[in-house]
Amino acid sequence: MSNLITYGAPTPDLSRLDRFLAVRALTERLAAPLSPEDQTVQSMPDASPAKWHLAHTTWFFETFVLRTHSPSYRAFDPAYEYLFNSYYEAVGPRHPRPQRGMITRPGVEEILAYRRQVTEAMVGLIDRGNDQCAALVELGLHHEQQHQELLLMDIKHLLSLNPLKPVYAPRRDGGDDETPGGPLSWVEFDSGLTSIGHDSKDFAFDNEGPRHRVWIEPFTLATRLVTCAEYAAFIEEDGYRRPEFWLSAGWDCASQRGWEAPLYWQRDGGRWSVFTLGGLQPLRDDEPVCHVSGYEAAAFAKWAGKRLPRESEWEVAAADVPLTGNMLDSGRLHPAPASGRGLRQMIGDVWEWTASPYVAYPGYREPPGAIGEYNGKFMANQMVLRGGCAATPADHIRTTYRNFFPLDARWMFGGIRLAEDLR
Repeated sequence: MSNLITYGAPTPDLSRLDRFLAVRALTERLAAPLSPEDQTVQSMPDASPAKWHLAHTTWFFETFVLRTHSPSYRAFDPAYEYLFNSYYEAVGPRHPRPQRGMITRPGVEEILAYRRQVTEAMVGLIDRGNDQCAALVELGLHHEQQHQELLLMDIKHLLSLNPLKPVYAPRRDGGDDETPGGPLSWVEFDSGLTSIGHDSKDFAFDNEGPRHRVWIEPFTLATRLVTCAEYAAFIEEDGYRRPEFWLSAGWDCASQRGWEAPLYWQRDGGRWSVFTLGGLQPLRDDEPVCHVSGYEAAAFAKWAGKRLPRESEWEVAAADVPLTGNMLDSGRLHPAPASGRGLRQMIGDVWEWTASPYVAYPGYREPPGAIGEYNGKFMANQMVLRGGCAATPADHIRTTYRNFFPLDARWMFGGIRLAEDLR
């Protein structure tokens, strides 16, 4: 595997064409350290092979942009419409998601040829200045950036199951200038009527709006994320064996699956290690705990005498936070210890579980056509996470961004920030 990868995100002043090329190139750089065998295997039904991510993000541009806005375009292979459709019922039937690892053919080289054809056709379309498809192209780029993160999530899960514990890329730490953030402290927020949700001309997914008013009761929010040391104390105090801390469904889930620690943690004698994209590493006490489910996050919060923030509270708190943090472009690919003062780690490091179900905002309507299936039809049995993570492209995040996963999901970079009511 390669030991030199650059993850730089496209800069805001790039032209539309240069941004398109930069995003497409980054996806291929993320897959480059992987062997063809790495790129073909599917480690579980919720994950997808890296090769499939390369193909699906290409299928998106071919299906929703080129077929409509480039009449002379000819499909690379008509069979790909079935193989690489994800969940768009309006487009047609598709290969079952749990069986994506069975697609040994086409191989990686053919998928890369597919990417080259579609990229070249898209370059011609963008060069012609077709403004009618500009919004679709921007959606396709943010869709591909979502899959850049998914590719890393999925390959991390796959490599963790290999007894050799292979390294995807050497771990990059902050060095000697990295200063841990110290004891947990709190920031208080007053009650009041405010507005949340996206409301500007910049890109946002449809589920981030419309902007609407919410009433906020007074609350306090932790200035940093929960650390591995704090979570280890929950484990040592039998947190996984005490049902009083758990939601009923969470207790059943943890018991049935034999959870005793976050995903990727393993105990060697009296010490914890954690599998990372840089291989198996000693657990650092000051790093944010990562790869916990929503059930585990809620149980830890109750054990700590606190709760998880509501997504409206999180967005209010993040309103004046700079959109900078430990994200994909840092190259670390792992949560970093908190540093500085005030609210920290709101952007990057880990996606923060909230106590809010993923439902439509007041006034929300799904976009027409197949694109309307992008977000709206998943608004059931999932919870909202906020803030991005160490695998999120830096120019992909917003404070209004609503990620969502079911409560039992652990393979994404999910972590914990505590909140509490002010009485």
